[in-house]
Amino acid sequence: MCGIVGYVGSDDACDFLVEGLRRLEYRGYDSAGVAIQPPPSGSNSDSESSDSESSGFYVTRSVGRIASLAGKIGDEPVRGALGIGHTRWATHGPATEPNAHPHLGGDGEVVLVHNGVIENFQVLKDELIAKGYEFKSDTDSEVIAHLIADALKQAPETAEQPNLRYLTAVQASVALLRGTYGLAIAFRDQPNLIIAARFGSPLVIGVGRGEYFVSSDASPLAGRTERIVYMADHQIAVLTPEGFSVIHRDQGKVRVDIRPLEVGSGEASMDGYDHYMLKEIYEQPESIRNAMRGRLDDQNATAIFGGLNLTPQQLRSVERIILTGCGTSWHSALVGEYLIEELARIPVNVEYASELRYRNPPIENNTLVFGITQSGETADTLAALNETKRKGHRTLAICNVVASSIAQAADGGVYLHAGPEIGVASTKAYTSQCCVLAMLGLFFGRMRHLSFEGGQRLIEELRRLPNAVQQALTCDEQVKEVAKKYADASTVLYLGRQYNFPTALEGALKLKEISYIHAEGYPAAEMKHGPIALVDDATPSVFIVPQGSTYEKVLANMEEVKARGGPIIAVASHDDAHVEAIADDVIRVPQVQGFLQPIVTVVPLQLLSYHIALLRGCDVDKPRNLAKSVTVE
Repeated sequence: MCGIVGYVGSDDACDFLVEGLRRLEYRGYDSAGVAIQPPPSGSNSDSESSDSESSGFYVTRSVGRIASLAGKIGDEPVRGALGIGHTRWATHGPATEPNAHPHLGGDGEVVLVHNGVIENFQVLKDELIAKGYEFKSDTDSEVIAHLIADALKQAPETAEQPNLRYLTAVQASVALLRGTYGLAIAFRDQPNLIIAARFGSPLVIGVGRGEYFVSSDASPLAGRTERIVYMADHQIAVLTPEGFSVIHRDQGKVRVDIRPLEVGSGEASMDGYDHYMLKEIYEQPESIRNAMRGRLDDQNATAIFGGLNLTPQQLRSVERIILTGCGTSWHSALVGEYLIEELARIPVNVEYASELRYRNPPIENNTLVFGITQSGETADTLAALNETKRKGHRTLAICNVVASSIAQAADGGVYLHAGPEIGVASTKAYTSQCCVLAMLGLFFGRMRHLSFEGGQRLIEELRRLPNAVQQALTCDEQVKEVAKKYADASTVLYLGRQYNFPTALEGALKLKEISYIHAEGYPAAEMKHGPIALVDDATPSVFIVPQGSTYEKVLANMEEVKARGGPIIAVASHDDAHVEAIADDVIRVPQVQGFLQPIVTVVPLQLLSYHIALLRGCDVDKPRNLAKSVTVE
């Protein structure tokens, strides 16, 4: 949700900014813009911007995709060795060019880009208007630009430390903000200086040789530098071609860890697939292998998790687990509830992070709180973990992105190792989350009631899982044909029981996300308590019905839909004559142990959503109104 890039050095900034913004497209956005500081001799381009004359920066903005912005910049962009860029996801004010970033402050002496939400912006804006500042946008971000410009008037100039005045102005300004911010700021009268500031919105510094970068995440930096610094909350970074330094907003200079960049420049390519989503669906056998790699202990018939940072005594004394997340991660948490309660006999509660952060539920001692998130930046999940941690409870993260905000804030955790997930609709992260939760069930189960032989059987089933998912992917051609029959549906119902109730929810979410068809998931037995009223010959029902303890019950639910003329799509075990006798279309998947069924049965539902979305002409990787990383409430 929104993205920032910035460059200062000796190279051309524009090319990096545009390519960096392209690499941040997956985060979700509706407009974009750049500001470039040309050499003192001026621009070498005919490009114009209404803001450029007063600010000394070439500023251009565009609504829509990065291609539109690149078109406005043209084939001969302004050349300059300093620039900042931004993709905006509208929060305050609609998606218009005036609301797109970068924003100017004062008479153009400040230009900035901002991710986050400023909660007290209206109070600050009213004060600035009273001082004579004029606003050109509806955004909260422009308030920050004027605040810094105003603070510069009071900040003393120091010949020995020319950047100190600008740093002091930024410090004073961000101290007034209530909310979240990731900022990259440049100044008309101080060339070759970018100041970055972070609170609640991620920022990464790229460390080069005579050049430095700032970005919302590491993906734009791949191929440009091999060393990065993850900024922490309340930190402010000063970047010049000569070097960088980081201070705490209130406590002075701090030491930071320079880490190797772990994202390869080729990892975010489509590798011959038509879309990132399809690529990531097909990557699931390997991403599941990566989630399990080094974590299955045959000798002790258990799983190994070295990052939980808990003693054996603390682990054995766990009396309750809370799993919290948003969207797809909440669905994987539901799978985890079934898994851990069955395998480890530990009570599990699943909470929406957006609700948990504002509730005050009783949480007993010896409770573990797991935050589940692909990006590690989901604002509600981070806030929920921080709130429970503040009350003295142990917090753990299950996330994909190394050194993300949630990974750093939690007391310990587990990385998915799924690799970059670019498609907005999560696929491989979901199945990797379910796989990790299955291993956690095994891990806690072996500390309690699960026998050695039982642990061995679970490990054998887990090791079969990548091949089972690979086999499930062979249904793709059949799913394409099924998609053609139902692409014009206005409503689709998804129904499953036990482990496959979360699968029904996840299948419905995928269809909603990328095809814009209304879809709802329910426990199959709940159909008679309302959803059956929707059944008619134009409303397909998708049943997840592999062999298992509730198999016959789900068959009975299917018969009820069939009796009312409703079309039925079934996801079933291979060669199931009973299902084939009832359903209009049967998509077959391999039979696996019940607790692993959600990882296999979700695959055809991912493919079904993908192919229906294509048939409807939807943007599969960048669905409307959605962001990959939801970094604001």
